[in-house]
Amino acid sequence: MTTPVPRHTWYEDLVATLTGTYLASLGVFLLQTGGAVTGGTAGLSLLLSLASGWTFGLVFLLVNLPFLWLAVVQRGWGFTLRTLAAIGLVGAWTELHPLVVEVPRIQPVYAALTGNLVVGISMLILFRHNASMGGLNTLALLAQDRLGWRAGYVQLACDVVIIAAALTVAPVAVVAASALGAALLNLVLVMNHRPGRYLPTS
Repeated sequence: MTTPVPRHTWYEDLVATLTGTYLASLGVFLLQTGGAVTGGTAGLSLLLSLASGWTFGLVFLLVNLPFLWLAVVQRGWGFTLRTLAAIGLVGAWTELHPLVVEVPRIQPVYAALTGNLVVGISMLILFRHNASMGGLNTLALLAQDRLGWRAGYVQLACDVVIIAAALTVAPVAVVAASALGAALLNLVLVMNHRPGRYLPTS
């Protein structure tokens, strides 16, 4: 007889969302401060923010808007609303860090590796509470659900394209460090978010 999988309570989902989005914003802050980049819509938003001068939070929201309809159709309103909340919180938290923390210098390799590692852990937390950071995260989860492809591998393929585009705005050495960091991020997902290992709870 199969033992039922216990569902997360609403307050567990709430705490996980706050924790995951805060960690994601901290990772983005490290990347910004070190001049490094990452993959996914976060990486794309960092690039567009640098090019346009707009804040990361605003760009991150705009980049993710087109993907929300896909989340509604494919994964339902519960997932979509959690994802929208996560997107807004990541943007808000990211604007907070520079107001309370001054970092005079951070080495780009450290920023790329640590920032991506923290973002990867944050994504794992959100995935396990039926949410994401939007955009390519949603596509990666859909590919895993519908096709059986691991979310980390799908995310990695998309990240290669985004990080390659970073060569237009960042030195080669920084982009190389960022690529290594993005690989570390996706390794976290590949090793810890496999189909059937952790079932959606809501």
